[in-house]
Amino acid sequence: MQFGLIEMWQAMGAVAKTVAIILIGLSIITIYMFIERLLVFSRAKKTSRAVAPRLAELLKSGNLKDALSLATKKENKGSHLARVAAGGIQAILEGKEAHLSMEEQIETATRGAERAKTLFNQELRRGLSVMATIATSAPFIGLFGTIFGIINAFRGMQLTGSGGIGAVAGGISEALVTTAVGIGVAVLALWVYNTLNSRIEIFDAEMANTESQVVDFFMKSGEAR
Repeated sequence: MQFGLIEMWQAMGAVAKTVAIILIGLSIITIYMFIERLLVFSRAKKTSRAVAPRLAELLKSGNLKDALSLATKKENKGSHLARVAAGGIQAILEGKEAHLSMEEQIETATRGAERAKTLFNQELRRGLSVMATIATSAPFIGLFGTIFGIINAFRGMQLTGSGGIGAVAGGISEALVTTAVGIGVAVLALWVYNTLNSRIEIFDAEMANTESQVVDFFMKSGEAR
C-alpha cells in the first residue's frame, strides 16, 4: 500500500490540515515579501545610480535649489541617496534663511540628513518584523499540529485495539508532516530576514557616506556661511 503525500493528507485530521494550510500561507507571504523587498531595493539602487552624478554636479556648482528640486522629484523618491541629500540640503537652506551661524547650519544639515536616513531605513525595513515573527512562530505552529497528530495516533490504537503500524500510521504521518512544514517555513523566513537585513545594512552604509559627503561639501565650499 502506497503512503505518499496524498495519502498522508487524506489521513490528516481537520486540525492538522488547518495547521498545514496556515503554514503554507505563511510561506507564500514570506516569498511575496521577499520578492517585493528585492524590487524596492533594486529600484533604489537604479534610481540612485541615475541621480547621483547629476546631484553631485549641482552641488559642486553651488546650485542648492536645483539640487533640492532634483532630489525631491517624484521619480527620485525611491532613491536612498537622493532622500538623504534632500534632507541635508533642505536643512541648510532653512538654516541660511534663519541666518544661523556656520556651525549651527552644519549641525542643522547633519540632523536633516540623519532624519531622512532614519525615515528611509524604516521604509526599507517594512515587513521585516513580519519575517521575524514567522521565523519564530512557525515551528510552534507546526508543533501544535504535531500534538494533534500524536493524539490521532493513540486514537487509532484505541479504535483498532492494536498497536501495529497500521493503527498509528495516519496520526504519526500528520505529526511528521506538520513538524517538517513548520521547520521548513521557519528556515525560509529566517533566511529571507537575514538576506534582507544584510542588504539594508549596505544601504545604511551608503546613506551614511552620502550624509558625510553632503555635510563635508557645505563645509568645504563655504555654502554654509
